Amino acid sequence: MLGQFGGLGELEKFITVTLGVYLAGRLVRDPRNTRMVGIAAFLGTGAQLLMGTIVDICKVQFAVEDFEAVAGLPESVFATEGFAFLNDLLFSGIFFCLLPTLYLVPRLYGKIEPLLGMSPRTPETAAPALSGKTLAGCAVAFVCAVVAEMLATSGLELIDWEASWAESGISFAVGIIVAAVLALAVLVVMKKKAEAK
Repeated sequence: MLGQFGGLGELEKFITVTLGVYLAGRLVRDPRNTRMVGIAAFLGTGAQLLMGTIVDICKVQFAVEDFEAVAGLPESVFATEGFAFLNDLLFSGIFFCLLPTLYLVPRLYGKIEPLLGMSPRTPETAAPALSGKTLAGCAVAFVCAVVAEMLATSGLELIDWEASWAESGISFAVGIIVAAVLALAVLVVMKKKAEAK
């Protein structure tokens, strides 16, 4: 989004966010159970943030990245990253995940699934509970995320792409206009399909 793309650093974020959403989704067997939906939303965000914290700590402990908090004391990364984790969990986890989820899930349950060609999830159709094999697969994916981020921090890139034009105000304005036009077009198509039915 900032006009730079290397491939590996973005892969780490993609894997950790995907794992957090996957684990949260597997915890919810019945989306009508608001309490479980809230717990899953908070735990999914917590898992994603915890994985990001572990990645950051690993980068400092394995000397891939310099840490400036307390010179000569790499152990201070635990306190700094731990505080950042708790701060993000309390603010991002509550304001940007828990509250919107508790508001939207009951209102959208049974309305989004038909648009995707699926039936709404019920306890009978929910995926089975998390198994050791599933958690092992998640652990392997997380190790891949750690390795990808360390390689990205050390300077290795899969793709070396940087758009110098992305930082100009004109490009930003054009991007907003294009996004608004696309959103309007999607809304018009959705409205016409709804009227046709």
